Amino acid sequence: MAASDFKTWMGDVQAQMESALSIFLPASTQLPERLHDAMRYSVLDGGKRVRPLLTFAAGHLVNAPAERLQAAAAAVEMIHAYSLVHDDMPAMDNDVLRRGKPTVHVAFGEATALLAGDALQAAAFDVLSERQLADSPADQLKMVHLLARAAGSLGMCGGQGIDLYSVGQALTLPELERMHILKTGALIRAAVLLGSYCGQPLSEAERHGLDHFAKCIGLAFQVVDDILDCEADSATLGKTAGKDAANNKPTYVALLGMKGAKDKAAELKQAAFDALLPFGERAQYLHALAGYIVDRKY
Repeated sequence: MAASDFKTWMGDVQAQMESALSIFLPASTQLPERLHDAMRYSVLDGGKRVRPLLTFAAGHLVNAPAERLQAAAAAVEMIHAYSLVHDDMPAMDNDVLRRGKPTVHVAFGEATALLAGDALQAAAFDVLSERQLADSPADQLKMVHLLARAAGSLGMCGGQGIDLYSVGQALTLPELERMHILKTGALIRAAVLLGSYCGQPLSEAERHGLDHFAKCIGLAFQVVDDILDCEADSATLGKTAGKDAANNKPTYVALLGMKGAKDKAAELKQAAFDALLPFGERAQYLHALAGYIVDRKY
């Protein structure tokens, strides 16, 4: 796929999602206005929309309608946004910059930030369950279960808990990978699989291959995040750079060194590419996204 074609597709999906999220989120004029302002502030006008892009790319694989993909991707992005709001708060990472602007608790206060995160989590399941997104009710129920599992203590929240409890500790590579399979990888995996349920059914072998792709690229995303935290500045990242090292958190760079971390990212990218081989040209956007995720500079 030509780089220009991928860039055009990516811009189109990002524009679709900005519009869809604006519609799915409560209006700023709706009571309670300040809470809804905070929710919209945390979600709109920022971020690469990697998870929605993955949902759409997986949807392309199964010829899914755009309207279904918009809702599934919005649900994932709301969960992601809520996690960032809570992670940035003083009780956790205590950060003041996100997506190039003040974090939600800085802009709206801690109490409103806490409520905004809670409300975004609920809104995600509202969007996911309000309309038909899969051909069968059983598949739609699987979608709700997938996102719930990915967001909870056996997924993203569990990984964040391990991260908090591991500050100052020297984790082994399997322990570090397990933490990030949950903290970062679970929601990325959900983004891919939700997209795959929005269209034509996949065989068990195909779904297994897609799941393996999602796991590889989810880990790769975190490895690259660790690299960029060391190599990029705050203006480029849109968030505070160097915080992991400053807070003595376990990272791939700390464990493997910079070269080892970059080698690990390249290895995971190749494994993701290999998992897509049986899908041929249908996986062109997933293939391009895997390259984008690993080769990105912010």
